[in-house]
Amino acid sequence: MTATPTAFSHPILQERLAQLGLTLPETSSAVAAYVPAIRTGNTVYTSGQLPLHEGTMGALGKVGAEVSPEVAKDLARTCVLNALAAAGALGDLDTARILKVTGFVASASGFNGQPAVINGASELLVELFGSRGAHARSAVGVAELPLNAPVEVEIIVEFL
Repeated sequence: MTATPTAFSHPILQERLAQLGLTLPETSSAVAAYVPAIRTGNTVYTSGQLPLHEGTMGALGKVGAEVSPEVAKDLARTCVLNALAAAGALGDLDTARILKVTGFVASASGFNGQPAVINGASELLVELFGSRGAHARSAVGVAELPLNAPVEVEIIVEFL
């Protein structure tokens, strides 16, 4: 099953998001030959999500050069909101447990702060889900990301 924009209601998550001044976006359409998320059993795997907000990239370029680590950390939060939207199209996020986060950081030569950047995604997940948001994680530096994005995040979610 693929993710498509939905009007699924996640009242508990929506309340937590509102307390943080955030909203869950509509599911982004795929920009290539893939689906935004796929579900098998109670587990959803999202594709990598870029820091797009209303169709616009939050910043462009490499972290440690054109993009500061602080801005990139905030962009990782945007990525994880997009990933939650994709996962939420396939299940009730109010019952979600985050299993894994993989974050990719387009890194300038010599930049090694990838874990701090991806903390933006990880910290938000814990704020939103409490202990169900604690997860395994990889934070990887890469030379380039699609559309010149500085950050990309994918998640694995289990619905309890």
